[in-house]
Amino acid sequence: MKKVLIDTSVWIEFLKGNKEIFDPMMDLMENGEIYTLELIFAELMQGVRSAREHSIITEFYQQMRVLDQPGLIFQAGEYSRKEKLLSKGIGLIDAVLIYSAQNFGIELWTLDKKIQGYLSDKLI
Repeated sequence: MKKVLIDTSVWIEFLKGNKEIFDPMMDLMENGEIYTLELIFAELMQGVRSAREHSIITEFYQQMRVLDQPGLIFQAGEYSRKEKLLSKGIGLIDAVLIYSAQNFGIELWTLDKKIQGYLSDKLI
């Protein structure tokens, strides 16, 4: 079973109904396991513009498998320092995503070009 941490950028496109994202997300919801971090849904909540959006995001969050654990953000900061992520244009929230996916052994699905570039460089 595929296990995936979904980045905020992907959630936004899914919620917009972007077909390129919506269909694979629905497949993951039916046949895989989707994970999140509280930070991801905090970012989504920050951008809410209506009561309907608020309700949808809240409902999704309540159904998610949340990876948060004590010390996770601190450890991600340490990982970021060692990997010099800030100098690569990758901020703390994105460092938490990268670290969490690696730490929990799951795939990270993001549309962020800087994260994608960093991850593709790590595979080489």
